[in-house]
Amino acid sequence: VGLALCGLWLPWVGASGQGRRPAMIATAADIAKSILWGFQSKGSPINNLKLQKLLYYSQAFHLSIYDAPIFGERIEAWVHGPVVPPVYGEYKSFRWSPIAISGPVTLAENHSAHVDSVLAAYGDFTAWELERLTHSEDPWKQARAGIPPDQSSTAPITHQSMKDYYR
Repeated sequence: VGLALCGLWLPWVGASGQGRRPAMIATAADIAKSILWGFQSKGSPINNLKLQKLLYYSQAFHLSIYDAPIFGERIEAWVHGPVVPPVYGEYKSFRWSPIAISGPVTLAENHSAHVDSVLAAYGDFTAWELERLTHSEDPWKQARAGIPPDQSSTAPITHQSMKDYYR
C-alpha cells in the first residue's frame, strides 16, 4: 500500500493519505547530512544548491502528508530557490563544489524512509533542474512576489503554502 503524490511514491502512506505520524522532529542539519551521505556513499557528492532544494522537498512533502514539519528551521526564498539559512551557512565554504562530510547521521526510521522517497523522486535531477522546478512552483513564487528576480531576499516560504501546493 502506498500513495503517489506529485509523482512521488510514498510506500508508507495509506490510500487515505494518512501515514504513520513521526514521533519527533529532526534538525535540518541532520536531514542535510543524511542527504549528503546518501549521495557521497554512492560516489556522487552534491553541491549546496542541490542540497537546499532536496531539503525543501523533504520539508514540503512531509508537511503535505503529515501536516507537520520534518525539521523546525525556516526556509527562505532566495534568488536561486529555497534555502535553509543555517544549513547553507554550514556548507557555504564549498561554494559550487561538491560537499564532503565525514560520515553518516542516524535519523529516525520514518524520517529516513521519507528522505529516501524524496531522493528517489528528485535525486536524479541536477541542481539547476531543481532550481528551475522550484522557481516554477507556487510556494517560491508567492514568497518572492514583488521581489526582482536578482534581488536578495529573506522572505519565508510558509508551511501553509507548501501544504496547500503539494497536497
